[in-house]
Amino acid sequence: MAKISLKTPREIEAMRRAGALVAETFQILEPYVQPGVSVQELDQIAERFIRSRGAVPAYIGYGPRNNPFPATICASINEVICHGIPSPRKLREGDIIGVDIGVLMGGVYGDACYTYTVGNVAPDVRRLVDTARDCLTAGLDVVRPGARLGDIGAAIQKLAEGRGFGVVREYTGHGIGKHLHEEPTVYHHGTAGTGLELKAGMVFTIEPMINLGRRETRLLPDGWTVVTADGKPSAQFEHTLVVTPSGYDILTLAPKVAEVAQAQ
Repeated sequence: MAKISLKTPREIEAMRRAGALVAETFQILEPYVQPGVSVQELDQIAERFIRSRGAVPAYIGYGPRNNPFPATICASINEVICHGIPSPRKLREGDIIGVDIGVLMGGVYGDACYTYTVGNVAPDVRRLVDTARDCLTAGLDVVRPGARLGDIGAAIQKLAEGRGFGVVREYTGHGIGKHLHEEPTVYHHGTAGTGLELKAGMVFTIEPMINLGRRETRLLPDGWTVVTADGKPSAQFEHTLVVTPSGYDILTLAPKVAEVAQAQ
């Protein structure tokens, strides 16, 4: 296993600034997530805002040289689990869209994902989205020095499967810092008490992908888009966090939200 870096206070504060920009981008996009708006429009809005803040979209050009990711956001609609490529496709009433945003700012990365609902969605889809959000919270809540990576996966798996949903195995959380993807790999399933011991200063993402149906996935011929094998919807939420001496601190919060969280 590659060495896992413990971030310095200066690096953590730089990552907090990058993470805040990611959170602000979600806020900028939210009013536009409406029926009739194209996914490409959302991508263009996000890119303009990120660049206006002196940052660089992290995903454009990421990946293999012969097939780099072509856009600012990953836009995953309905049965798309992750890495959906923005297209002229217009949002429709009842859709859900998982938007994954990464930025490079001040030499470090911020990374998060939020699933929006488009108008009124079906009750089972609403329950899926709520469960995906709850799974992220369940994973976060076990983070502290001395806990194990397996504790995160076990908490997520227990909650999701207990409600009858599938937990994607093939795509994971990850360390992050001066590189978009670092060690460790953070699984969203597992056995409590197993895996790497968490230490203060570790920074990584938790980003459970929860399926309405089975957990199996399928990669489309474009080499990026991942869909559910059974064609049922999937939802995802993600934060970047740092392990602190007493627990964890989320780095992908908008400034005003972060102030409230720290005051509690």
